[in-house]
Amino acid sequence: MVTKKTPLYDEHVKLGGKVVDYAGWFLPVQYEGLIAEHNAVRNAAGLFDVSHMGEVVVKGKDALAYLQYLTTNDIGSIETDQIIYTIMCYPDGGVVDDFLVYKYDDEEYLLVVNAANTDKDFKWMIDQKKDFNIILENISDQVGEVAIQGPKSEEILQKLTDTDLSKIKPFHFDRKVNISGVECMVSRTGYTGEDGFEIYSPAEGIVKIWNDILEAGKEHGIKPAGLGCRDTLRFEAGMPLYGHEISKEITPLEGGLKFFVKLDKKEDFIGKEALNKQWDEGLKRKVVGFEMVGRGIPRENYDVYKNGEKIGHVTTGYMSPTLKKNIGVALIKTEETKLDNEIDIMIRNKPVKAVTINKRFYKR
Repeated sequence: MVTKKTPLYDEHVKLGGKVVDYAGWFLPVQYEGLIAEHNAVRNAAGLFDVSHMGEVVVKGKDALAYLQYLTTNDIGSIETDQIIYTIMCYPDGGVVDDFLVYKYDDEEYLLVVNAANTDKDFKWMIDQKKDFNIILENISDQVGEVAIQGPKSEEILQKLTDTDLSKIKPFHFDRKVNISGVECMVSRTGYTGEDGFEIYSPAEGIVKIWNDILEAGKEHGIKPAGLGCRDTLRFEAGMPLYGHEISKEITPLEGGLKFFVKLDKKEDFIGKEALNKQWDEGLKRKVVGFEMVGRGIPRENYDVYKNGEKIGHVTTGYMSPTLKKNIGVALIKTEETKLDNEIDIMIRNKPVKAVTINKRFYKR
């Protein structure tokens, strides 16, 4: 399979980005370095190329009914120009993907899905279309997207538009914002634990927007930011990542996302029966945060033990750049997830002490 380039590929090369193949795309894992970029987002602003994300339009008179059937959250609870986070499950409760739904109006929605899952998701959506009167369109290749994240995001982006950005509330968007002479859709969601905006434009307009934001943010300390710090930032903020805290094998309930699974929603949805059963019977395992007591950095898939017995595995682990601590998230037996519980992380075949803590490690 040919690795794709986003419209910003040449800019990453010019900026000295360390480009890698991620989910079938050439993307920068870092420029100056993960820690410097991470800290820029926490203290000033960072700019991410997220043009690899997938975009699917759902339109038609059954658009809402279809999305209610397709996903776990209550899509009917949002207004026009509002965004909701939701999860798409298999009948057994495993996760196809998690994504954002943007409501244009009662008969048109935009779904922004994980890049690695775009083709799989789109096929799944088509397979679930049944008798719903809708049209599904994968417009991923037509859309460029950048995300500016950090406490100075609004101040920087405001320099490039006449639209009052303070009027775009969290989890809302404006479809007609002129940025650097390009008509864009701007939303305010974020995946880093900080304030920030996502800017969607026609693919051909995104290079100018990228360069103008970096120029406008120069005096504020903005840095281009890579995939490396995107992961450390989301992890500190307690945000799940598909394939880690949720997956085909890990249900959203086990992943700690019960809030986004409306088991009492009157509409039936795919996986509802299995998830209800899992909830009623009691979860056998779930994710929990932990902090290392002994020396060592926990990594994904390291085994977790208690009193010599294997009780689960690490889903994400890092030395946290913000907290300067070695922390992680693990999927373990439910009875071992109470806070302040001592567990062992197997690092290089040796048990190293850790203690369970809340998995929202950072709050701004």
